[in-house]
Amino acid sequence: MSNTLNYPQLAELIRARAGVEIDPVELERPGADFDEFGVDSLGLLGVVGELENRHGVKVTNGAESARTPAEFLALVNSAVTAKAGA
Repeated sequence: MSNTLNYPQLAELIRARAGVEIDPVELERPGADFDEFGVDSLGLLGVVGELENRHGVKVTNGAESARTPAEFLALVNSAVTAKAGA
């Protein structure tokens, strides 16, 4: 498994941790916003916690407040790749 998170993996984590089913293709859509999928900061906090447990790295503060899937992935992947490079 790659160290970076992709849209299908994010969709699976949201389903498992926030209980919301989202087509990964919809997450990739330009302008997609977590609000339109019914995913709030508490749901994202669950995803962040799972990622921190998996990768053993503190995910950038604010990832749970990301408004878009693209923003969330950028924050998470930045933190994960920074640890891998350390």
